[in-house]
Amino acid sequence: MQNVQALPEKLRAKKGFDLNMIIGLDGFVDEIIHVVDKRQDFQNYTRLSTIADFGERVSKAAGLSANFEFVPVQTKLGGNGPILSNALLEYGVSLTYVGSLGKPPHPVFQPMVDKAKAVYSLCGAGLTDALEFEDGKLMLGKHATLKEVTWEACKEALGGPQGIAKMVNECQLFGMENWTMLPYMSQIWEGMIEEVFPLLEDKAEKPIAFFDLADPEKRTNEDIRHAMNLISKFESKFRTILGLNENEAYKIAEVMGVELCSCPDKLKNAVMATYEKLGIYCLVVHPVRSACCVVGGEYYYTDGPFCPKPKLTTGAGDNFNAGFCLGQSLGLDPLASLTLGVCTSGFYVRNAHSPSFDQVIDFAEKWTAGNID
Repeated sequence: MQNVQALPEKLRAKKGFDLNMIIGLDGFVDEIIHVVDKRQDFQNYTRLSTIADFGERVSKAAGLSANFEFVPVQTKLGGNGPILSNALLEYGVSLTYVGSLGKPPHPVFQPMVDKAKAVYSLCGAGLTDALEFEDGKLMLGKHATLKEVTWEACKEALGGPQGIAKMVNECQLFGMENWTMLPYMSQIWEGMIEEVFPLLEDKAEKPIAFFDLADPEKRTNEDIRHAMNLISKFESKFRTILGLNENEAYKIAEVMGVELCSCPDKLKNAVMATYEKLGIYCLVVHPVRSACCVVGGEYYYTDGPFCPKPKLTTGAGDNFNAGFCLGQSLGLDPLASLTLGVCTSGFYVRNAHSPSFDQVIDFAEKWTAGNID
């Protein structure tokens, strides 16, 4: 807990920070849904609490049929980029967003639009039915509009390679999220490398480039290896961070030719070996109960404030990424950045919204004192 105890003072020393970030490129309207187990009356029901319970109910319907009742409990902004951006905006970052928010942006994005420095919406938003369970979530997506997020669309909206370079030169962090669901993201990265990199300033301290793949299971191994190769190329102009959840970490390790062990240090070994193959500044992984990263060849780990009965889990990983990226952008050490990440997600799952800077300081202090559930 020593790292948690030290965090509030480190954050207070950074209050009043001035950070400029650019995030993209997705955008979803998420409908958070409970799946009914038993209904008592029109207003009252119990829900299926775990993915395993839901899976068992689905399996029993094989060869027969079944009826499931979905209860919408919330409609909210979704997508890795918007949720990450929303959390960063709560922390007071000056942020420009580029993505698929709708034309005009869908009302769920309006609070984000109002707080952002600038917003460039390239096309209609994707749609997601997020089935929430106590042990995770099932994201049922409709992605047809995302084919319009292309390199040409980015250049048209942002003033060509020169306009993009000007924006990037003025930021401390640049993030392009949700590679899996954006069919032309790799081409966008190639366009950045070929057309924008030559226009970027060389700085004493490189800005951060942050990437979140968003569950690459449905993409081919060849696609994933190509994406990893492109991400590695960003290291020439940025301090590159790749953020993964635990399942993604094992998938990327496997695709990169890392031999996975069944030992207690399975995750650490996979993360260290994958980091060496990527050759980037940082690889960060956020399992449900903890978080770890490798920076400069050193491995860092922290437990998290696990919540057995979360109010909301959709977006928890993005909130972790927001906290970690903010910590790195503020110059915090890797362990403090990890701790800020787990505090951000820990607050989020308990309150169903992202914390302010003062709220995350208060949360860390309460966690230190053992005063959170």
